[in-house]
Amino acid sequence: MGRMFEKRKTTMFARWDRMSRAFSRIAKEITMAAKTGLPDPDANPALRRAVANARAVNMPKDKVEAAIKRASGQDAVDYQQIVYEGYAPHGVAVIVACATDNPTRTVANVRSTFKANGGNLGASGSVVFQFEHMGVFRVDVATLESEGLDADELELELIDHGLEEILEGVGEKDEPQLVLRCDFAEIGNLQRALEERGIKPEQVTDEYIALNTTTLSEEQETEVLALVDALEQDDDVQGVSTSLG
Repeated sequence: MGRMFEKRKTTMFARWDRMSRAFSRIAKEITMAAKTGLPDPDANPALRRAVANARAVNMPKDKVEAAIKRASGQDAVDYQQIVYEGYAPHGVAVIVACATDNPTRTVANVRSTFKANGGNLGASGSVVFQFEHMGVFRVDVATLESEGLDADELELELIDHGLEEILEGVGEKDEPQLVLRCDFAEIGNLQRALEERGIKPEQVTDEYIALNTTTLSEEQETEVLALVDALEQDDDVQGVSTSLG
């Protein structure tokens, strides 16, 4: 009974830790979005995306509103968006997207994490050419059905608004989703086109998609994922992308 209780407690703490990190990253996203435009989601597309992402991770409404309010204050933290590049074990390319108020601290931590996990931090431009920076929209299939649309119809309607591809995916609760991708520069156009059709994505992110992927053995893949996990534990890291197949 004692061991079972400890296992449940460990699982609960791990879930809280993941939730806390997700809230912290979304709060930074909200802060950066609010500082680039009006503190009103209806008038600020970037902030609207951030608020949608907050809903996707079940961030409480009061925390969202508090983050927007803080971003509008004189003492708001000024985060810089920085992308670091490097290699994981076995030559897998890695992109690390960060939001930080202290680049010196962040680069030191990222470099140390690469080194401790068998990788190495590279110079700017060393691996980014192996990726395409894309906007990624995740839409519940049920949402489309409620609007009387299917994937084929949606693709035809959105291809002139920056849409590059539609993939099948699943959400946090294993619900069927469509994953819409566009060039990062078109993220605003595609967002606007979806909103005009009454479609609210469950999540909107920008991601680095590998142009070519690397296939490894299970043991080698575990080593790469250990680096990814270690990087994601850093509070300054917003996301990690790799060329792992």
